[in-house]
Amino acid sequence: MKEIREGEKQLRREKIIIRTGIIGILANVVLAAFKAVIGGITGSVAITMDAVNNLSDAGSSLITIVGTKLAGKPADRKHPFGYGRIEYLSAMLISVIVLYAGMKSLEESVKKILHPSAPDYTAISLIIVGAAVIVKIILGRYVKSVGDRVNSASLVNSGQDATLDAVISASTLAAAGIYLCSGFSLEAWLAAVISVVIIKSGIDMLRETLSEILGQRVDRDTANRIKAVVTSFPDVYGAYDLVLHNYGPDRFTGSVHIEVPDSMDADALDQLIRDVSAKVYQETGTILTGVGIYSMNTRNPEIIAIRKDVTDLVLSHDGIMQMHGFYLDREARTMRFDLVVSFEVEDRLALFRKVLEEVRNHYPDYDVNGNMDTDFSES
Repeated sequence: MKEIREGEKQLRREKIIIRTGIIGILANVVLAAFKAVIGGITGSVAITMDAVNNLSDAGSSLITIVGTKLAGKPADRKHPFGYGRIEYLSAMLISVIVLYAGMKSLEESVKKILHPSAPDYTAISLIIVGAAVIVKIILGRYVKSVGDRVNSASLVNSGQDATLDAVISASTLAAAGIYLCSGFSLEAWLAAVISVVIIKSGIDMLRETLSEILGQRVDRDTANRIKAVVTSFPDVYGAYDLVLHNYGPDRFTGSVHIEVPDSMDADALDQLIRDVSAKVYQETGTILTGVGIYSMNTRNPEIIAIRKDVTDLVLSHDGIMQMHGFYLDREARTMRFDLVVSFEVEDRLALFRKVLEEVRNHYPDYDVNGNMDTDFSES
């Protein structure tokens, strides 16, 4: 049932992205055609470069469609987690196209600066460019909003680029106004500025997409939502060590440790793990491939007091974000726990050893064992 529901969800998402991509292609091709004609008639290099940029946007929308179709392929033996990460590759390709278009535009702009020619504007050409500004603003906001809603980096990038195009076209109109009023042409210089803006946009898009491919921290809201579902069960006292792996937008698998009473038997524990995994998937779409267990002392008030004392001691140190997995065995005279040390600490291992040694000095009658944990998603 999980696979069926997930498949239906991805199919709906795929249809939305493809429909939005087709709208983007049609709008950009029409705009590019009009601007190319106007650029040729008026001799405006800025308008011509704007037309080229529209064509690159149409190509970006095509890549989004193809990438989404490929990413929607079902999982197989070779790729058991599916092909969702192809969307990140398509987003990266769009970033490269935007970057390349900016560099070529800058090259043409520099040529025009060195060998200037006067543009010849007409009322019709300026009206069409003005209409293009309105169309690109509407298109950019629409595409980006859909991209945010379905978590598509490709659509978000395309929407941002469309909004940037609107600014570029508006700047072209401003340059035309200055030329008509003063006779001073800023065409080539404006085209150069536009090119630099496009290059920066491409670099920013590329940086964000590469960060996704490398594997960046899951956002705080997603992590907190999953932990809230896990801890909604009465027998779960805490959720820790949440590790999530991203296999495409909204395709998470991962693991978590739960803290449960030391009085639970194996049957009850097995049922709890199954219920936790099912509810997390149902409410967040995340597949928990593993649920680890921390046993929590609940029967002895003295041990509970020691736990509080140790917690207060370790958290008094700046850089210790959390203590969990505490368990004390009075018969064996052992104590164990995990400490989450912040990435902001310059020498994380040194701080961990210092805190662990303090606990050992505070409780010399116990064999104190600690593990240094990494904060993967709790933030």
